[in-house]
Amino acid sequence: MMRALYSGVTGLRNHQTRMDVIGNNISNVNTAGYKASRVVFQDIYSQTIKPASGPNGTVNGGTNPQQIGLGTSMATIDVLHTSSASQYTGRPLDVAVEGDGYFVLSTGGQLTYTRAGNFYTDSENYLISANGSFIQGYVVDPDDGTLVLTAGQPTRTNIFVDPDYYDVTIDDNGAVIGLDRTTNDKTYLGQLILATFDNENALEKVGSNSYRETINSGDAMYNTPGNGGAGTLNPGSLEMSNVDLASEFTDMIVTQRGFQANSRIITTTDSMLEELVNLKR
Repeated sequence: MMRALYSGVTGLRNHQTRMDVIGNNISNVNTAGYKASRVVFQDIYSQTIKPASGPNGTVNGGTNPQQIGLGTSMATIDVLHTSSASQYTGRPLDVAVEGDGYFVLSTGGQLTYTRAGNFYTDSENYLISANGSFIQGYVVDPDDGTLVLTAGQPTRTNIFVDPDYYDVTIDDNGAVIGLDRTTNDKTYLGQLILATFDNENALEKVGSNSYRETINSGDAMYNTPGNGGAGTLNPGSLEMSNVDLASEFTDMIVTQRGFQANSRIITTTDSMLEELVNLKR
């Protein structure tokens, strides 16, 4: 009976965690670029009451092991990096990723990664994210947009939007383009880059719609959109949250019932213990 009591406790604890994750998913149903999480359970080590035995010739056959499980534990809390629909906004500095890849942000020299493409310019005319992080890109030739190489490699930098240019837009290849205020000529101001990972499931959420790499995600690989496995861009749009409300509400009901069932294990076991204590009066 004591085993059942503690099994019920593990069930309550883990179903509460699952409800926390579901609640966070639902609260971010309208967060641009948000990726939903899920909780996966696993059973805990089982206590072996009697081990298995093999057959003994013609004397007797083999027997199976007898085990009692000791409850449940969390196997993983996964982030589901599945694609979601884009919402058209018409804003020239909004951009959504179609396919794999994350925009690269720099905050105090620390790099983070995001799928939220709502970009802005600050008072010093740098392209920034909603929380003030600098958007990273490559230096390009202003006339034709080709990458400027240093020691054979493109130069990663904060993207500067020169105020001498107007009608600044981002195209589907990530080129930041503006029109010269004097000549009206098209000029390339920078090139957005996307980061891809060998194991994007190992990225760690750090808030503000951002992730950072971990020892299990592998190092970030930088490419221009449409190259090296990186997706293309959808200008004038934002990637919506991939939270499926129907699934979340269904999971909420299942989780609530699981919590209730585990609480019933505790109350029922408690009643059995009470009867045992009251055998002698």
